[in-house]
Amino acid sequence: MVSAWFLAKFFVAFAPLASVYSYNSSFSIPGLLDATADELIAGLEKGAFTSLDLVHAYVGRILEVNETLHMVVEINPDAWEIAKELDEERACGKVRGPLHGLPVLIKNNIATADEMNNTAGAWSLIGAKVPRDATVAAKLRQAGAILLGKTNLSQWANYRSSNSSNGWSAHGGQTYGAYYPGQDPSGSSSGSGVSASLGLAFATLGTETDGSIISPSQVNNIVGIKPTVGLTSRALVIPISEHQDTVGPMARTVKDAAYILQAIAGPDMYDNYTSAIPWAQNGTNATKPNYVAACTLDALKGKRIGVPRNAIGTPSASTAPLYATFNAALDILRSAGATVVENTNYTAYNEYLNSTAEDTVLATDFGPNLAHYLEQLTYNPNNMHNLQDVRNFTQNFPPEQYPSRNTAAFDSALALNFSNTDPEFWSAYQYNQYLGGPGGLLGALTTYNLDAIVVPTAYASGISAIIGGPVITVPLGAWPADTPVVRNRRGDLVARAPGVPFGISFLGRRWSEEGLVGFAYAFEMRSRVRRVVRPYVFPGVEIGD
Repeated sequence: MVSAWFLAKFFVAFAPLASVYSYNSSFSIPGLLDATADELIAGLEKGAFTSLDLVHAYVGRILEVNETLHMVVEINPDAWEIAKELDEERACGKVRGPLHGLPVLIKNNIATADEMNNTAGAWSLIGAKVPRDATVAAKLRQAGAILLGKTNLSQWANYRSSNSSNGWSAHGGQTYGAYYPGQDPSGSSSGSGVSASLGLAFATLGTETDGSIISPSQVNNIVGIKPTVGLTSRALVIPISEHQDTVGPMARTVKDAAYILQAIAGPDMYDNYTSAIPWAQNGTNATKPNYVAACTLDALKGKRIGVPRNAIGTPSASTAPLYATFNAALDILRSAGATVVENTNYTAYNEYLNSTAEDTVLATDFGPNLAHYLEQLTYNPNNMHNLQDVRNFTQNFPPEQYPSRNTAAFDSALALNFSNTDPEFWSAYQYNQYLGGPGGLLGALTTYNLDAIVVPTAYASGISAIIGGPVITVPLGAWPADTPVVRNRRGDLVARAPGVPFGISFLGRRWSEEGLVGFAYAFEMRSRVRRVVRPYVFPGVEIGD
């Protein structure tokens, strides 16, 4: 757990550096709860503050709220030195790009070849070392971002227990959301969602297999981009399923998330799924999309946006506020020039609801994919080589809280008598491609000639997850003051309560992120929900402090 030791050590070590820079006192320094990339970039360019100032401020903010919300597991002890070097580069006229000198927090299943751990929240991987950075982490460094620290997560990315709670890991404890006391932060990118929402870094990275970026993004009132599987590398990211895992940005605005996506998207020799990226294939004349430039107010003009009502269902007395807010959002899309097409239903949706094919795919992938990650470790202090080793450790190391938090996901994966190269796996995988394809999302897009699908975020993840498709969630609203408090199944977190946010999601075909970013931005600029829905607790440390 991070402590004031970091501040004491590094404030003393780098305090004299401030005198090197000429500060611009005429610039209005933004508050970090809502500061955007463009505002931070402008401040750095004008000399109103330095990247070292940003590291000081963000670490101060983390320490102010971490004992209450437990969203950050480790702070990078090299962050101050990295910030100093990037400030010196800027002073010499070298700027790597828009992320130069901006601190980013990353989920604790994305490896870094530095002093930080990469554990997926498990004690079994404490002290383990990797041969290099995860590719997405390396790309952030190359773009000039400062890897500030690691965020807590639902342990093993929510692929361990059937009776645990979102945001809990043995290594990091229980993360809470900031919009109601004891709030369920959702998972598995729980710490990333809370950190982005409270301005504890410029932005964060999360991972998703099914819902783990977009769900914590919606309940933490931020934007989350779940990219097409293969658009961002998964190399040296602790896996669940090679067929569904993806890495994406979580940020306070669409444009901020687009800056991160621009930096991390692209091919990687260590992840062969990235070779399917259309604009990265040899012999094509395509160029990399400009996700930041896609953020235009007129992006929805002339577009056809579908609403699959059978995948949303009908409101009950308790969910009526969500449906009412969503229906009002459709009017915003219309006002932006979109044609909203109702009842673009998924023809195989009932089959999807009754299918266990996704469970089969995830359980079959998990064992071999995890073993592949573990075999790459250059130092493996607890001799974890496969899922059986991990389960044995988990069940016999008391801080893992077994059996109060069981190993049901491990057990199911180990009980399978076939692998992800066998016909039984292929049958389940192909059925998923039908349920999400012709019988689901892709079928609706084609049948109704749609540019995207829009649904409340609570209904967005599964149908895209099974086909590896992209989703972007944007803040939509929050539960009203008269909402009854509802707890999670374990009874230790508040799942629904007054002020807890919810979101709206845009879904599309594989590789359609550029269009979805534009749609999400055009909606965001007309709704501006984030600055209306506010947390009940937030840090007070600012850049000027």
